[in-house]
Amino acid sequence: MVALVLGPQGAYAVGPGVDEAWRLGDVVGRFADTARRLGPRWVVWSAASTLRGIVGAGVDVSRTWDLAEAHRIVHGGWWATPGHVVAGCRGLAESDVPAPRSPRLSGFDGDLFDVAAGEDVCLLTAEGHLRADAIAWATDDGRLRELAVLALDCQSAQRDALERIGGAHVSRLERTVWSESAAAVLCLELERDGLPVDRVAAEDLIAASAGPRPHDDEEAARIRGDRDAVVLRHAGGRERTDLRNPGQVRDLLLSVGVDVPSTRAWVLEPYRHTHPLVDALLRWRKDERIATTYGYRWLDDHVGTDDRLRGGWTACDGAAGRMTAQNGLHNLPAPLRPAICAAPGHVFVRADLGQIEPRVLAVVSADRAFAEATRADDLYAPVAAKLGADRPRAKVAVLAAMYGQRSGAAGEALKDLERAYPVAMGVLDRAYADGVARRPVRTWGGRLIRFGGVPVPALEPGAQEPSGSAEFSASGADGARGRFARNAIIQGSAAELFKAWAATVRHAVRPLGGQIVLCLHDELLVHVPEQHASAAAAAVEGTLTSAARTWAGTDEVRFVADTSVVRRWSEAKA
Repeated sequence: MVALVLGPQGAYAVGPGVDEAWRLGDVVGRFADTARRLGPRWVVWSAASTLRGIVGAGVDVSRTWDLAEAHRIVHGGWWATPGHVVAGCRGLAESDVPAPRSPRLSGFDGDLFDVAAGEDVCLLTAEGHLRADAIAWATDDGRLRELAVLALDCQSAQRDALERIGGAHVSRLERTVWSESAAAVLCLELERDGLPVDRVAAEDLIAASAGPRPHDDEEAARIRGDRDAVVLRHAGGRERTDLRNPGQVRDLLLSVGVDVPSTRAWVLEPYRHTHPLVDALLRWRKDERIATTYGYRWLDDHVGTDDRLRGGWTACDGAAGRMTAQNGLHNLPAPLRPAICAAPGHVFVRADLGQIEPRVLAVVSADRAFAEATRADDLYAPVAAKLGADRPRAKVAVLAAMYGQRSGAAGEALKDLERAYPVAMGVLDRAYADGVARRPVRTWGGRLIRFGGVPVPALEPGAQEPSGSAEFSASGADGARGRFARNAIIQGSAAELFKAWAATVRHAVRPLGGQIVLCLHDELLVHVPEQHASAAAAAVEGTLTSAARTWAGTDEVRFVADTSVVRRWSEAKA
């Protein structure tokens, strides 16, 4: 373990075989040299604060212990500044962590203009907390070294905490820290490399939904009016309705005989064929989303001159631990996917984990009968046979188990599943009870999921509460927490498997000139030279087997991926 701390005027590395200050201009070279010489696992307060410039220079950062990501696993939540890390390691109250004087001093970025230390030589406050301006405070070699030694102390404390939590399974939790740390580095690579975009195709696809690129505000208003008119022509005399105002849209729908409690798409969908206005409105919404969120300004602001779409990435969403991304990288509308195109001479290897959540449930629950079902390419087929039902009913039952749906046909199907797989269903039921009682739960990899209040969906202005819906009642909030917990232990564990797989793929495709350019929930997109496409696809599939075995600690549960080689993202099977 070698700790590396980056301060305003230099860096410091300390650990077995190294104890030295580095000038800012020498950090990249010294890092690469130390990595070759010692092959350490780098301990950093966070990849974002320490490794961004190193990764940006193209240096391969292969092994890390990210204190922020480890803190999120051990203590839950998203906040993981150095102050939170130190508080967690010392058993101090998180609520008492000193607040930084500057928004930039979040623990991830120092600010040269916020150094208020003066002659204060204490790294810690009288209460034992890390000072709020710790990074900016480290303006000389001695202070940098003190902060680096503290990082090593925190790593040791986190390792001890994992042992207390995991007991005999501590190695599983430790592997989670390694893969989450690798994912944090992968996030920096994703930001650096970007997602390849065919700019001409993107312009054409945006034009199909938003109209031609306007030359001025007046033309933009006219194009917007033309787009609205396609909907409003189905309701005579309502041409002045503001389609962006939910209340006015409800009145518009009521004028054609469609009375709905809200204007959400899922509420309107069953009425699509009752009146042409509803269908036109739903189509308009898709076009409007592209026009306002993924239009020409989005293209100009976020797609670089090298035709790469870039945005910020995080390895953990603060809930169950999923990766997140900005600028449309995680929620690009399907009509724009044809614009995601490999660079000349390259292709994408696209791999999507199949039926990941029920397969993860088989691992988490150690249900031997359910694990047996995962041996099939289609898990729902053996489940259907065991239930004596058809495949659609088996799928409904499994999804109801994942999401806690107990009403209607899903609830009836779930009862059959509970009788057939009591061990797996028992694990989910206990998680539900923990959520209702606000007791924290942990994922397979050890991530703590805390419960304050799980948000209940908000109603639109003027909308009525659905009749008989517990979702909107006080008791319904308990149920919402229970359902969240039930699903979070599976989704969170699935996120851990996905990141362990991605970290393994990252290394496997590098010798082939490949790079991961997108991580989307359970889907990987790898950009690779065309001549290495077959080898990269084989590596992606092979690493799933090895990563899943290591993550699960068993090969009784089989994980599968739909893998294809495509030039455009849209060519992959949905």
